[in-house]
Amino acid sequence: MKTTQTIFEDGGHKWIAVVRDPKRPAHVIDTNEYLIAHDDEAILCDPGGSEIFPAVFSALSVEFDPSRIRALFSSHQDPDIISSLSMWLEFNPEIKCYLSWLWASFVSHFGGTEKTFVVIPDAGMEIFVGGLRLQAIPAHYLHSSGNLHLYDPKAKILFSGDVGAALLPAGEDSLFVENFDHHIHHAEGFHRRWMGSNKAKREWCERVSRLDIDMLCPQHGAIYRGEDVKRFIDWFANLEVGILKT
Repeated sequence: MKTTQTIFEDGGHKWIAVVRDPKRPAHVIDTNEYLIAHDDEAILCDPGGSEIFPAVFSALSVEFDPSRIRALFSSHQDPDIISSLSMWLEFNPEIKCYLSWLWASFVSHFGGTEKTFVVIPDAGMEIFVGGLRLQAIPAHYLHSSGNLHLYDPKAKILFSGDVGAALLPAGEDSLFVENFDHHIHHAEGFHRRWMGSNKAKREWCERVSRLDIDMLCPQHGAIYRGEDVKRFIDWFANLEVGILKT
């Protein structure tokens, strides 16, 4: 069962995390979904796979009116983050889906028409939610060749997709990273295999190091906050990736 937790709130501006499900089937990867609400509008980051749509929708409905979700943000094309698109469109045919220009024709196999998709250029772009300016940040080849993250300068939160993800063992279900040195062992193998380019990784680390980030929210695993954000970026900058070692 999915549940929600508010991780940031300031007046009419709110971040809601739809947290991991410890009772999910073992063959389904666990995911986090994040709702960014500002005034009367909201955008949902990586809304999840079709198999968890009922759980995500039900959990969100406890905290927020789903009819106010105007858009989805898809960091890349994987089914665990966007195959629920057709169900969101069934609920609201006018909902928009922001994603890299590279993937619109692929993700359309999950649903939607040409009017559904707002394509983002490789350099990124601004996305407005209820008057709030968000920034789509390039993260190409980390791990997808068309990959983007979403930064909220007001909340100082970076939604980082698969960057920062950790495949946590049963029983480790905390929303936030509590012990960085212990936690990062669950992230290392994932990053070495799934992140495809050391050059792209270094450019991403340099880019996000210039942002003011209080929380780094990955799609899998726990949220980094405070000093652990810098610790993660420094760790990632020094990690060799994109090489299969057998």
